[in-house]
Amino acid sequence: MSIKDILVYLDTSAACSERIDVALRLAEKFDARLAGLFVRSMPYVPHFVAAQIGPDIYDTQKKVAEREEMTVRKLFLERCDKAGRPGEWRSEDGDMIEVICTHSKYNDLVVIGQYNPDDDHRAGEMGLADNVVMDAGRPVLVVPHTGTFPIIGNKIMLAWNASRESTRAAHDALPFMQTSEHVQVVAANPQDNDEAHGDLPCAQITGHLSRHAVTAEAKTIYADDLSVGELLLSRASEDGVDLLVTGAYGRSRLRELIMGGVTRHLLNYTTIPVLMSR
Repeated sequence: MSIKDILVYLDTSAACSERIDVALRLAEKFDARLAGLFVRSMPYVPHFVAAQIGPDIYDTQKKVAEREEMTVRKLFLERCDKAGRPGEWRSEDGDMIEVICTHSKYNDLVVIGQYNPDDDHRAGEMGLADNVVMDAGRPVLVVPHTGTFPIIGNKIMLAWNASRESTRAAHDALPFMQTSEHVQVVAANPQDNDEAHGDLPCAQITGHLSRHAVTAEAKTIYADDLSVGELLLSRASEDGVDLLVTGAYGRSRLRELIMGGVTRHLLNYTTIPVLMSR
């Protein structure tokens, strides 16, 4: 797999500028085309509320969305111009998650932001990362809402549990790992009776990666007092990891997304970029 098309989701948050810069650096690294997507999503207003306020509420919402789009478009094009790389501007009306997932199908990598509970949000942004990770069908890079990330992929940790999801994540991350200075494949709190791991957890996947020009170090880590998600983030911080690669785990129950505990913890608490595949 090579990365030739990158899609970055754009919004009005304070973290959007850094997300654009991350996407631009990756576009430069992989010589990829970059597209920025803004979704004009109108908040749901119950009919009884609209009846009391009047029809002007819809015109007001539309004007607000148009002003936000102009601001974000200006920011995106200015950052592209500063970086000396072309950027394709896209904007569309509709459900935020559905629009992003539709555009994702024609890209090799999707860049979105971590949800920030302290930020002002537009309709649909709560749960955005969760749903895009699960439904986009493409690898999704989740950029934390706080911090700057001038380097992504020099020190990579691949979380491995021999599942379908971690297998997909490993292969989706090959372009990153093939250019990385150091890759470690980590089995966190593996179970003794987990036959999928084999006698030596991570041994077979590191051998497989070596045949794809990736030299990886196999590690098994344990902590009785930490969950797998906590253990991964703790070890990533200790080792100076700048990109965590992991499968995304979850399922739908009556159209409601039920995220796995590890995936939920990483999405909520990561402070480094996370590349997730489903």
